Amino acid sequence: HSCRCFLDGTLNMTYLAFSFSHYVNGVSMHHEEIAHTMFPNYPINSITNGVHAVNWTTPALREVYDRHIPEWRWDNLYLRYAVSIALDEIRRAHQHAKKVLIAEVKKLTGESLDPEALTIGFARRFATYKRATLLFRNPERLAKILNDPQRPVQIVFAGKAHPADQEGKRFIQEIFHAARRREFRKRVVFLEDYDINVARYLVQGADVWLNTPRRPLEACGTSGMKVPPNGGLHLSILDGWWDEAYDGTNGWANGRGEEYTDPSAQDDVESHALYDLLEQQVVPLYYNRGDDGLPRGWLARMKASLEGL
Repeated sequence: HSCRCFLDGTLNMTYLAFSFSHYVNGVSMHHEEIAHTMFPNYPINSITNGVHAVNWTTPALREVYDRHIPEWRWDNLYLRYAVSIALDEIRRAHQHAKKVLIAEVKKLTGESLDPEALTIGFARRFATYKRATLLFRNPERLAKILNDPQRPVQIVFAGKAHPADQEGKRFIQEIFHAARRREFRKRVVFLEDYDINVARYLVQGADVWLNTPRRPLEACGTSGMKVPPNGGLHLSILDGWWDEAYDGTNGWANGRGEEYTDPSAQDDVESHALYDLLEQQVVPLYYNRGDDGLPRGWLARMKASLEGL
């Protein structure tokens, strides 16, 4: 018991790991803060997770980056110089990736999505704290957003639950059945047999990546990091890496980092805020085009997203 590895007489694996570790870190700055509250007597730092951009970037954009900033292949930080590339060139490559995603959706589900519609992606492990069903808390309001004839929106879901996570499986069933409802047909799609290849299609082709964790339970949440190099934008609760990366111009934040003691109240507030964001900011910005047909406000936010890589 003298090794401080026991809690109430039971071997604690976290304390055991602390005892045999020279250095301990969280996987984001916010994760470090939470870890300090859980283990106040241990020195804990933070090293925010990252992704291997070359592996997750669509071939069309790899070719663009190779021509303009070949150094990006061995250092992700060079991607911030992508702002020197004509943003419409990046947008055209992203549109190609979006068509590839839509073709894959057609192959896997038989559903024909609209290549011109704003496309939201949500794909990850269906742990309950990630709240995949938050978007469906008010189905009538969601249907109104998705089916606007002038500004349509479509959502592609994918993911798997842990075999023992019955609630996570129920979330998948709820989304799968919602996608078959009349008001969501051709607007909501669930891709089965989620794997790394499906994930690539989604992060490469989505215009917006949606992340809805229950703060403060998301340690990092790297799926959204794979989207900016592909010309997409991130919309998330301020938790994990997005808590430190969001600067007000490079995507969207749901809330201001509030934490709640009542999960149902939290879901009510944050689902309402999500609908507001989509209705008032995300959808209008995507469809607001100049005389040249370019969504300049959207491109400006894309530029800020690339600058922050």
